Amino acid sequence: MSVTIEGVVGNGDTIIVNKGNTKLTIRLVCIDAPEVSHAKNKPGQAFSQKSTKHLAGLMLNKILDVKSYRPDRYGRALGEVFLDGNSINLEMVKAGLAEVYRGTPAKGQDMEPYWKAEEEARRAGKGMWVPGDKYVSPREWRKTHGN
Repeated sequence: MSVTIEGVVGNGDTIIVNKGNTKLTIRLVCIDAPEVSHAKNKPGQAFSQKSTKHLAGLMLNKILDVKSYRPDRYGRALGEVFLDGNSINLEMVKAGLAEVYRGTPAKGQDMEPYWKAEEEARRAGKGMWVPGDKYVSPREWRKTHGN
């Protein structure tokens, strides 16, 4: 499916696209980005805003291709988003603004490029890897902050 992102990026791993007259929420498969806060006047996880802005910069007002997978347990479509044949999902990991999703991968998804990109970003201290040993994964952050 080809879509144009017209201005709605939910966070660093979720986008909302227009498909005809319908808005479709797509959870980017294979990645987990720092969490934005869903509570009023509470900060999100470190690097959450930077991750969201980076994703928006990669996608907004561009024609993208989406490889769809089954919906997740929240009813969001799981998808890998491509711009000119390059995976936006993978680009987020390379930039150090998302980590590899630690849950069960989508069926048929090749995770090797993601693990390699994460290791390279971590070694280079990019983005969310800057804190080094003090780094907290989005998954752990959700557990302690109730997101």
